[in-house]
Amino acid sequence: MERTGDATPLLHAMRIENVDMAIILLGAFSRYINHLQDEDMALPDTKRILKLLRTNLKIAIDYGLQKSQKDLMASFLQTLIMSEGDAWVTAQISDVALALRAGTTGKPVHSAEAAVRSFATRNLGKADLIASLEDYIANATADLVMMAAWSMTLKSVRGEPIPSWYFARDDRVYKAFVDRLDKHKSAIDGTIGRRLRWQLRSLRKHLEGRNTTYRSRVESLAKELDEGDGV
Repeated sequence: MERTGDATPLLHAMRIENVDMAIILLGAFSRYINHLQDEDMALPDTKRILKLLRTNLKIAIDYGLQKSQKDLMASFLQTLIMSEGDAWVTAQISDVALALRAGTTGKPVHSAEAAVRSFATRNLGKADLIASLEDYIANATADLVMMAAWSMTLKSVRGEPIPSWYFARDDRVYKAFVDRLDKHKSAIDGTIGRRLRWQLRSLRKHLEGRNTTYRSRVESLAKELDEGDGV
């Protein structure tokens, strides 16, 4: 990850338009982050490596946007979020949970999407212009709302949290969410309030299915959780 001359390995791969090498490097970054344990995050070496990783990605992102190499931007953004550790995801889950508690007036789906777009814009600058990001942003939005709803459920139901490293990794969060809903159905029906039960049902219904894009699923979810009659 260190610079050689004026370029890091990832930036060099992009300069010579070696997409395969860029993907290999991104995969290595992702594997490193995925294997970090909670206790590793406080170690000076870990902090140094994560700082280098973020620097690599941000330099490569700037170069990629400049050269219109946009196909890897979603992967860059995903790895950047992963490199932030639990802190960013946990903070957003807490904020979205507050929005869920407020019902439709809290606009939880909009709140989640705004958080993801803010992160993307802060790190990419031109995120709104990159079509490849839209599905990732929708995926991340859906995951934040599900994780927030489940975190609220855990205040009344003795269950397992959804691991933060599942975040925005295709349908991992949805599968974990549905598995937990099924496993704890009796407890949920018996202890959870009407509003949260409605939100859990809505999340399951609208985010199901592989035949529609994440964007269309999130828009459908927003019509109910943000704009519907509510409970």
